[in-house]
Amino acid sequence: MDDLFSFGDEFGPFKIIHVYEPSIGLKAVLVVDNVAKGPAIGGVRMAPDVSVEECMRLARAMTWKNAAAGLPHGGGKVVLYGDPKIPRPEKEILIRGLAQALRNEQSYIFAPDMGTDEECMAWVRDEISRVVALPREIGGIPLDEIGATGWGLSHVTEVALEYCDFNLANARVVVQGFGAVGKNVARFLTEKGARLIATADSDGATFDPEGLDFQELLAWKEAGNKVSDFAGGESLDRDALVEIECDIWIPAARPDVIDEHNVQHMKTRLVIEGANIPITLGAEKILHERGILCVPDFIANAGGVICAAMEYHGANESTVMATIADKLRRNTRRVLEATNTQGVLPRVAAEQMAQERVRKAMAMRRFSVFSTAETWV
Repeated sequence: MDDLFSFGDEFGPFKIIHVYEPSIGLKAVLVVDNVAKGPAIGGVRMAPDVSVEECMRLARAMTWKNAAAGLPHGGGKVVLYGDPKIPRPEKEILIRGLAQALRNEQSYIFAPDMGTDEECMAWVRDEISRVVALPREIGGIPLDEIGATGWGLSHVTEVALEYCDFNLANARVVVQGFGAVGKNVARFLTEKGARLIATADSDGATFDPEGLDFQELLAWKEAGNKVSDFAGGESLDRDALVEIECDIWIPAARPDVIDEHNVQHMKTRLVIEGANIPITLGAEKILHERGILCVPDFIANAGGVICAAMEYHGANESTVMATIADKLRRNTRRVLEATNTQGVLPRVAAEQMAQERVRKAMAMRRFSVFSTAETWV
């Protein structure tokens, strides 16, 4: 029995819930990592190859992300086993079934993530009330539509460049993943003068060393086409992006796309982690040793959860965007200053900041595992 809990530490996980309803093909896992600061917010990630381990790592990243962002929420995550490209009616059945299965789990608030979107959250809202990032039509602030995460990443990039020897004007940018996060950070950075020279989706990549026409590429992708078939660039294998020489490299897709093996092939000067846990710790250490600045995920990509949490508490869109820019610029500068003065990895500096905030919250609770929705009788 002792081995069952050998994976935990002083922060969590608080609980792990397995959901299985074979009659509709529903299989999912919820990990609520820590609720000392309040009910956990974390996205529902849908993919055929997710796992409990991945869910635990993502939930912990949300604990640090929400703490670093100063939100009154802990961290959690759901992984839903399945192909996110299944027909919409089938997907709706799974999402609604998941919401009903977790309807009494007051320690967790639903949010979108890879493979789910605002429409999925509308289905959750129709079943239960604990959900964020709703469509505008039902009173939400659609974080993917406004590009909340990409907006935050663009501001993080600007601050990080204060610690580099080049500026954003004409900087060569590679974005690995041209989904909700990737396309929006590419949009904001190109509007500020950067050049998007390569990007990829799940089927392949496109590359032009002189710069891709972002608006044409976006229209091509939104018409349902593959990035690799874009006429304005050279078609490449999606994994080829790792070796493209650039100034700024932004992973905005799956976990662990950069590890100790392929990191050696990277030819960049700055990495901004747009996805959750996209680079292994060992690879981050190698980047640091090579003098390549790498801003960790839970600092860089917190724009989406800030938007979601502020929507949950009644904020409006203009306030949200201003708050994202302010919080992420301050946090990035604080982490990179600590990195310079202490001589540590940016991730270490960031975790120290987040852990300090979570520990303080835990110290103020009678029992740190109780969410704000629970009371003593």
